[in-house]
Amino acid sequence: MWRKLFTSVPAFRALKAPCRSFTSSSRGAEKDFFKDLDAQVRAFRDKAVAAMPGSDWSPIEMTPGLPPERADVVIVGGGVVGWSIAYWLKRKERVRDGLRVLVVEKDPTYSQASTVLSCGGIRQQFSLKENILLSLFSAHFMKNINNHLSVVNEDPVDLQFNHSGYLFLASEKSAHIMEENYRTQRYAGAKVTLLSPSQLKERYPWMNTDGVALASLGLENEGWFDPWSLLTALRRKAVSMGVHQCFGEVTGFKCAANLAETTDGELLNIQRIKYVNVRMPNSLEYQPVECAIVVNAAGANSGKIASMLGIGLGPKESVSGVPLPVEPRKRFVYVVHCPDGPGLDTPFLIDYSGVYCRREGLGGNYITGMSPEETEEPDISNLDVDHDFFQEKVWHRLAHRVPAFEQLKVSNAWAGFYDYNTLDQNGIIGLHPLVPNMYFATGFSGHGLQQSPAVGLAVAELILEGGYKTIDLSAFDLKRILLHEPILESNIV
Repeated sequence: MWRKLFTSVPAFRALKAPCRSFTSSSRGAEKDFFKDLDAQVRAFRDKAVAAMPGSDWSPIEMTPGLPPERADVVIVGGGVVGWSIAYWLKRKERVRDGLRVLVVEKDPTYSQASTVLSCGGIRQQFSLKENILLSLFSAHFMKNINNHLSVVNEDPVDLQFNHSGYLFLASEKSAHIMEENYRTQRYAGAKVTLLSPSQLKERYPWMNTDGVALASLGLENEGWFDPWSLLTALRRKAVSMGVHQCFGEVTGFKCAANLAETTDGELLNIQRIKYVNVRMPNSLEYQPVECAIVVNAAGANSGKIASMLGIGLGPKESVSGVPLPVEPRKRFVYVVHCPDGPGLDTPFLIDYSGVYCRREGLGGNYITGMSPEETEEPDISNLDVDHDFFQEKVWHRLAHRVPAFEQLKVSNAWAGFYDYNTLDQNGIIGLHPLVPNMYFATGFSGHGLQQSPAVGLAVAELILEGGYKTIDLSAFDLKRILLHEPILESNIV
């Protein structure tokens, strides 16, 4: 075919004429040349066909790992909340493969991710109805995890869900708050019971009940699980459904801006995100991703992402001058070994002093820690562990409540970041009025992991259906941030 094509051109025939006097080896080389050329053209034709609409082929060689050039939804943050949102978006899409979703995570090892550095607890013992319903939904999701996140030809998901419950202790001063919370929890559907000091001692004889006026125990859907298993299960399922993942850092946005005037005469700069710039790890190379919607699920870094859009950088008394009140707060977790500890019947214990502990495995190991005072927040420039904090703050409180812990050995410790909401320590969910195509899902202050399945569904409903359908989370809207109207939770750990 190609010989006929080229020999039809006079100039080509003239060039070929001397070849008749070539040796047989030369004629063989000529034959090989055309054979190779024919193969190359066929390969190019096949790629051209593949490059028709619906194909991802590009004639330009792309750097491996770069995100796609276009996406409908870009989720900033590949933690458990981000992947839950991605899963539910694909689960609820009306047309198969009709929604292109990209999840961007800056830490490919997840070594500093809040998700995997948490204690993995789940509870319904909150004071706000919204938090109770979020955790109830998530508990049922986890109990039926393989109905949601199983993948064909892959092993079943095992969250290692331990249903030992949470046990909160209250002093005389706070007992009335526990009673109010109990009524709210029961009304919302949580299975919780109250225990007197004598009932507490009878049920848990290893506990010192001095100073305890009342206790609250979760009977169902409370305990702890493996955070890494939930994260990987959500990610595996979402990717199998067509979600794109990219390891890189969001460094900025390209926006279209418009000015709007409020009834008070304030001029607002309304920005609609057109592109998200994603820089590759250990590189100066970046990829602009054209998108319609962005979700800020960057956890402890979500405040930084918001500031890239000028949120919080305007005049102090203006809407644009109100920052997203989310910042990283470091928390220490200590693993202690105590062969004579409480044993298998140990719940996730929360003492009114602030110290907590739970069993870790079956070998006499326990996890413990507590939050520091507001004035003693540790340095967040690294994830170093302060072992003096355990000696000075944690141990004597822990040993007072559980005398067996007077004899223990710290066998391991780590530190992780909370996405701490400085306004009211509750989640921030919804759109920002100055960036009408950026949704927020952040600021959970330590309970984002346990509520992530429900939060992911809620954000997917906002994006695809324009409002909440399963759980009404309008109380967590950004309006309260702008108006500085906190909704306080009295059971913050």
